[in-house]
Amino acid sequence: MIPVAFDYKVAESVEHAIDLLRQNGEDAKLLAGGHSLIPIMKLRLAAPSMLVDLGRVDELRYIRDEGDHIAIGAMTRHCELERDQTLREHCGLLSYTASLVGDPQVRHRGTIGGSISHGDAASDLPSALLALEAELRVKGPSGERTVRAQDFFKDYLQTDLAPDEVLTEIRVPKLGSGTGWDYQKFNRRAQDWAVVGSCVVVERSNGSIGSARVALTNMGATPLRARAVEEALAGADTRSLEEACRVADEGTSPSSDVAASAEFRRHLARVLTRRAVEQALQR
Repeated sequence: MIPVAFDYKVAESVEHAIDLLRQNGEDAKLLAGGHSLIPIMKLRLAAPSMLVDLGRVDELRYIRDEGDHIAIGAMTRHCELERDQTLREHCGLLSYTASLVGDPQVRHRGTIGGSISHGDAASDLPSALLALEAELRVKGPSGERTVRAQDFFKDYLQTDLAPDEVLTEIRVPKLGSGTGWDYQKFNRRAQDWAVVGSCVVVERSNGSIGSARVALTNMGATPLRARAVEEALAGADTRSLEEACRVADEGTSPSSDVAASAEFRRHLARVLTRRAVEQALQR
C-alpha cells in the first residue's frame, strides 16, 4: 500500500526538530532510520501529516564512556552499537542484542532511538534496556528530563514521549566482572520480529545467582520485566534453574496471532529464559 500524503521537513538540530514538532502538533512524527515508522505508514496504521527527519542531526550520533555508564546518542545506528569496542567491553549485552536486530540492511539504517521511541513490544532493544535498567534522556520545549526505561513504555506503541519531545540519549550502566548476560529469541526467519525473546542479566555470588533481571520481548502490550522469575532465580544454583524458570511467564499477557498462540508464547518464555540464564552464567 501507499502512505497517505504528508509534508516533509529536515531538522538541522534537536532544537529545530522540537520547534517543528511544536508547530505541527500531534500530526507530526519524527523520522530516524524509518524501519519502524515507514512500514506502519504503508499499512496506514499511522497517517502523520508531517515527517520531521532527524537524519542530519549528527549531534545525536555517538557512543561515549561516561565513567560508570555508557552514553549513546539516539541516532546511533544498530551496526554502530554492534561494532563499538567500548560498548562491547563494558556492556556487551546491548552490543550483542543490536547484532540480532533484523538483517544487515536494517542494522545499517535503523537507530536505537527510533526503535525505542516506536515502543514495539516485539522489538529487541527495549527488552535489553529494561534488563540493564537504563535511563533515557528526553528533550522538549520545557527542557530536559530523565526517564527510567521501566517507566518509558506505557502501552502498545505508546511511550512516555510527549508529541513535542525528542529522545536524545540512552544511558546504560557498565557491567562488572561478576555479571553475566544473554539474550535468547525465537523467530521464524532471521529478519523477522521476535515471536518471543528473553533478556537476562545475572549477578553471580559464591557459585549461585545473587540477583537476576529478566526482560521479556513480545509477551504483552509492552516489553516487560518478569518479576516472578527474578524472585525465583535469586539464590538459585544450576540444579534449580529449570524449576525457577517455570514461572517466567507469570504476570504476562501474550497474544495469539499467525506467528504463535498465547500458550506457545508462554512455553517459549519459560524455555528461552532458562537458556538465557544458563548462557549468562557461563560468561
